[in-house]
Amino acid sequence: MTSVSLGPTRPDAVRRTVLERRVRLVVAATIAYNVVEAVVAITAGRIASSAALVGFGLDSIVEVLSAAAIAWQFASPEPQRRERVALRLVAVSFFGLALFVAVDAVRTLAGAAEPATSVVGIVLAAVSLAIMPFLSWFERRTGRELGSASAVADSKQTLLCTYLSAVLLVGLVLNATLGWSWADPLAALAIAAVAVKEGVEAWRGDACCAPLAVGQAVGQDDACVDGCCTPER
Repeated sequence: MTSVSLGPTRPDAVRRTVLERRVRLVVAATIAYNVVEAVVAITAGRIASSAALVGFGLDSIVEVLSAAAIAWQFASPEPQRRERVALRLVAVSFFGLALFVAVDAVRTLAGAAEPATSVVGIVLAAVSLAIMPFLSWFERRTGRELGSASAVADSKQTLLCTYLSAVLLVGLVLNATLGWSWADPLAALAIAAVAVKEGVEAWRGDACCAPLAVGQAVGQDDACVDGCCTPER
């Protein structure tokens, strides 16, 4: 007997309401954390004369703007009507993140700043590295089930901030222990390039947005193929 794949399907009205509430909650948590992160990073960066920390704080502000766009979208009774505008706003935030990171990296490589050791910065980067992956995963899984390209795109923004946290942590530790101030900006430039790529995809609406297939568990892994998420086989 041949099995027939029913393909992806949209959640019913009750499930959609639950998923939209989850998006609003994770976005609120992301905004709250990034506001605190920005204040701490910029303050610690100015104290330690660390361009990397200040840049990280500015990146947090960009993440707040991206999450705010999703909050605006899902504040509407019909968030799907705001999907395109929200995607464009997320795309712009990707470009802004890439600009901040690239400028900061070039300045550091050019010797514009010789940061001192910042214990606060190291702790902040470690905490962010622990928190941000969960927020990104939760929003991405919810967005995938909901079929929201903008929520998935914003989760990628959060994931990039996770990478930046790792880069910042490694850079701060290497600078504190070995004096390798160049390690952080080189990795940051690679992340900036990825941010531009993700921004272009979000602008075009290429984010993985197909709803999960019937019978597929929300926690089941998926993979991006040709710009759209499909279940692994």
